[in-house]
Amino acid sequence: MSKPILELADVNVYYGAIHALKGVSLSVRQGEVVTLIGANGAGKTTTLATVCGLMRPRSGTVRYGGEDIGKVPTHQLVARGLVMAPEGRGIFPALTVEENLRLGAYARRDKPGIEKDLQHGFEIFPRLAERRRQRGGTLSGGEQQMLAIARALMSQPKLLLLDEPSLGLAPLIVQTIFETIDQVNKQGVTILLVEQNARIALKHSHRAYVIESGEISIEGESAALLDDPRVKAAYLGES
Repeated sequence: MSKPILELADVNVYYGAIHALKGVSLSVRQGEVVTLIGANGAGKTTTLATVCGLMRPRSGTVRYGGEDIGKVPTHQLVARGLVMAPEGRGIFPALTVEENLRLGAYARRDKPGIEKDLQHGFEIFPRLAERRRQRGGTLSGGEQQMLAIARALMSQPKLLLLDEPSLGLAPLIVQTIFETIDQVNKQGVTILLVEQNARIALKHSHRAYVIESGEISIEGESAALLDDPRVKAAYLGES
């Protein structure tokens, strides 16, 4: 069994007086897709923000590659291969598709490698290749999500954090996005996925955690959670 690339141990995070994460512990092993599911406001995005240094834990530890990263600045984490594609996509609307992608490689200096990864991004998402000169703001929601993922891949992530990649997208586009997530994982990228669409997240991941009110309530193999009566009742619309 591969060793964890990411470990959270008893992490507590506050927004002012609000206790947002209450002793969260989870791990992601090299080569896995791990999903974190839960309702709105459960603490999913706060967990990702804490992993990538946008939030600081008041107590507990966040380890990446065996090192405590609780005080490491976000831009240094990106350079070390910990990269997030944020909720709401966060692309630059006034820049072209290609310019957005090149910004994803801002921490790199290997020009031939950047060109190779740019072409690779266009191979993964042929629609982006067709629109490479188009401004990001003119793309559809699905195309913007493709751009957000492709831009994150330009940073050569070892661990890719995906925050709600299916949000607001048509079912056919959602399927395309998750097929791409499978493809990226098979190419060696480890993924921690936050997703409200529990059914598709569990079908496209190895293991899963359920977070409720800032606490991990259920964890296990994704296939087992698909059959768990508690998960079915709360997140899959089955009684």
